[in-house]
Amino acid sequence: MKKLYLYLLTSAIISIVVLSLLIDAFSQQTAPTVDNFSWESTLTNGFAQQVARQPVDQRADFTQRLSRDFNITLTYRKGDTLALPLELKTKMINEGQLLLEEEQGLNLLKTNDALLPDYLELKVEKPAKEQNSDIALTFIFYAGICAFMWFILAPLAKRLSVLTEAAKRFASGDMSARIEVNHFTYIKDVELTFNSMANQIDKLLAENKLMASSLSHDIRTPVACLRFGLDAAIEEPDMQQVRSILSRMENDLDQMENMLSSYLSFATLEQKAHLLNFESTHATPYIVALIEQVQPKISKAELLSSYEVDPELFLTADLHWLARAVTNLLSNACKFASHNIFVKVHELDQYIVIDVEDDGPGIAPNNWHKVFSPFFQEQNHRNRDEKGYGLGLAIVAKVVDWHHGKVSVSQSDTLGGAKFTLSIPCKATRAL
Repeated sequence: MKKLYLYLLTSAIISIVVLSLLIDAFSQQTAPTVDNFSWESTLTNGFAQQVARQPVDQRADFTQRLSRDFNITLTYRKGDTLALPLELKTKMINEGQLLLEEEQGLNLLKTNDALLPDYLELKVEKPAKEQNSDIALTFIFYAGICAFMWFILAPLAKRLSVLTEAAKRFASGDMSARIEVNHFTYIKDVELTFNSMANQIDKLLAENKLMASSLSHDIRTPVACLRFGLDAAIEEPDMQQVRSILSRMENDLDQMENMLSSYLSFATLEQKAHLLNFESTHATPYIVALIEQVQPKISKAELLSSYEVDPELFLTADLHWLARAVTNLLSNACKFASHNIFVKVHELDQYIVIDVEDDGPGIAPNNWHKVFSPFFQEQNHRNRDEKGYGLGLAIVAKVVDWHHGKVSVSQSDTLGGAKFTLSIPCKATRAL
């Protein structure tokens, strides 16, 4: 918007200057000259000769008598009262006369060698057409400014109408309503912000819809188990069997609690995007600490971990949430790796790149674009420990999005399994 304000201000100043120059040039060409007042000039010339013959101390009184006798406005002026540029003074001395224009009318100044440096001043009225010309020029000036500003503001009004129409469509339920941004718009930032807002809302609604659908689907199994367990416990006479059934029911309740907790955590994740706290840290100890944090899982799965970190590299990010993303990738690798996990951190094209590779079964290429969607799980993958809810990689994608970064999956060239690549700008900025 600052760019728009500067553009409008500059345009207004340029329009005023250009119109002023054009009107001034026209005024000078059409301005009255001494030739338009030949009778007044001849009369004043005669008065100047008569006044010059009078003693200096009587000239003012004599001029007043002439003014009364001829019913004109004639005044005797001292030369030191003439406040004119040197160029005009010289012109009056050389030509013996000068015509000056004021708001009240015109002043004809007359002098001669005997009268110098003093002069006579005769007030004459502007011709009627000259007064009409002034009004016309004033009208043209303001009309020109209005036309110029309309020319500048018309595209702005058009883009605002496009923005209003898109907002109305979006508010009425058309989630696909977007603005096609071009390079000749004054409100490009506003249009991009609207599109970003619409994308965020559309994404949140889709995630909420997917979460509701997944939750209703996933919760059926433990609820059904609870129903069957409750019926079995009521009908079972053996207390030992009842305790066993109740124990299984407790496990089902724990599963439901964990499921609901995971879903609610993911649902409220977006609210934390504006609470990011960016810090800088040395990459090597940071990554080593994260690997050590996941080491119990790595040891439990009897895996080997290794890493390669650029020793000169520094990270700038919200270290808490970046740690959450990296540990999610490491935990995911622990679930599917056969023997090895490898972590590499390096800089590439102004991005800090974190690669997490494993030697597991990998991910089918047709699912590479799906794995970061909430609640997605490949059917052929089996976790070593327990069934997850498909939220770990979705959280990774959100954290990367907050840092204006990128995340992708491919096949590892070195280990043969999955390779997750997390990239964030070297100087990450806060998400909008």
